[in-house]
Amino acid sequence: MPKLLYSGASPYSAKVRMAAALAGYDLEAVSVDTNAEPEVLIGNNPLGKIPVLLTDDGRAVYDSAVILQFINRERRNSVFPTNAAKRTDAEVTEALADGLMDALLAHVYERRFRPEDLVHQPWLDKQWSKATRALDHFNDNLPRLTGKLNGGHLALRAALGYASLRFEGKWERGRSKLVRWAKKFDEKHPDIAALLPKG
Repeated sequence: MPKLLYSGASPYSAKVRMAAALAGYDLEAVSVDTNAEPEVLIGNNPLGKIPVLLTDDGRAVYDSAVILQFINRERRNSVFPTNAAKRTDAEVTEALADGLMDALLAHVYERRFRPEDLVHQPWLDKQWSKATRALDHFNDNLPRLTGKLNGGHLALRAALGYASLRFEGKWERGRSKLVRWAKKFDEKHPDIAALLPKG
């Protein structure tokens, strides 16, 4: 069975686990501590980043966007639409959601890994500005939940799950439509929502 090296708090890992659940792609989730740089991680991804999918034929597949495309091919377009325009829309949504994750993580890591007196406030402000622009865009351009889920939906929900984990009460202000979208997603797809980031 394929193995997924992941972290429970990682939104990128959550996105992949959600996609696997959506596609019916069975895998064994193996939690790893990226800070410890274990050999199973470094030996399969020189960057030491998660998630990494270890396939049955010995390949290491990364990053999360590539893994989603891999699962989509393995499970015959179960993660992305076959229609070219709809697929592009889903992939653009995924890209923006991934960028939202990047900005939120950069903000978290600046505080986590620097001494308090060395935290660079302009960097924090820049990352938060990126995040708020992405959140505002999604609030005004919500992906529809009336049809089949795709990788764009999963990426956005994973990003919002991470935002709630690290910035609860902050990201939601002024974005009631996006908050309702996340709630509706969870109500319609509880098994997939159960895989959201947890810290």
